[in-house]
Amino acid sequence: MPAPLPCSGVPSAEPMKLIIQIPCLNEEQTLAATLNDLPRALDGFDRVEWLVIDDGSTDRTVDVAREQGVDHIVRLPNNKGLAAAFQAGIDAALKLGADVIVNTDGDNQYRGEDVAKLVAPVLAGRADMVVGDRQVAQIEHFSGAKKLLQRVGSWVVRRVSDTEVADTTSGFRAYNREAALQLLVVSNFTYTLESLIQAGRTLVAIDDVAVGTNRTERESRLATSTGAYVRRNVPEILRIYARYQPMRAFTTAAALLGVLAIAAWIPFLDDWLLNGDRSGHIQSLILGAVLFIAAVQLFALGVIGDLLAGQRVMTQKAFERVRRIELHLGVEPSHYEPGSRPAEPEGEPRVERIGA
Repeated sequence: MPAPLPCSGVPSAEPMKLIIQIPCLNEEQTLAATLNDLPRALDGFDRVEWLVIDDGSTDRTVDVAREQGVDHIVRLPNNKGLAAAFQAGIDAALKLGADVIVNTDGDNQYRGEDVAKLVAPVLAGRADMVVGDRQVAQIEHFSGAKKLLQRVGSWVVRRVSDTEVADTTSGFRAYNREAALQLLVVSNFTYTLESLIQAGRTLVAIDDVAVGTNRTERESRLATSTGAYVRRNVPEILRIYARYQPMRAFTTAAALLGVLAIAAWIPFLDDWLLNGDRSGHIQSLILGAVLFIAAVQLFALGVIGDLLAGQRVMTQKAFERVRRIELHLGVEPSHYEPGSRPAEPEGEPRVERIGA
């Protein structure tokens, strides 16, 4: 992996705030254990705060969060999905003045003691974003199919993002302020793959560290079985590949159909060139024509997708500028409620540099 770029998202001369965010959907049974395992103080930070994003829970998730002394709560009115909850948390954490944001799960999958390992490269200035590597091959309760899909998905994401992150689907991550400002997740399923691809295609320096995991007592909210996990992740991986590498994806598909079209025409060409007979193999001619037309259309889609990819980059830059303006103006987080932990006096509010 190339040496990380110089990181400018974490000021060293000012008080440092870490916010640990936890997207939750009906985590009443596991949230208390998750929070009790998280640190309330870490070397390098003047304040460590907890943020729970309630993604339309129908149980006592929010009540448990308050009972455990959570600092901040974002309550979405109904279930929007993990990606939307993650994005809402990032937006709120930035507006609450976070210098570093750690994202973890509410099912107690990740170990709180590893938060220090996760933020260490950020504090040292070696990385803007750090991913916790669960070392999936060593997790006993993961099925073989899930491990295989994890490896395939990580390989695809590494190719698209030009990174060397081993566990691309890990949700245990740390972001400095600059990296978080550039995040714009549009996926309706999960944020893990898309956010990593976005970071890899910008000036965000990425690192990963090995972390431990706890055995979870319930099935994943994203997929209730291995089959469901495969059905949801395979299309998502293909969609991401087509979204961020449209020319390569569609050109590859077009080339494949072009080869099949030529193969379909071979019987006709063989009879015509060798025997002078052009009267047979009508079905092969029709099949080859259909495949060739489809190949041309796929190539055209690749060109259009490549143009849209450029437009997406400009949209992301505009979104980042709007977010900086909101922070400069002191816009409050959406759907925000204060938690139950007593507030401590803080210094002067952060003024975001709009031209950064």
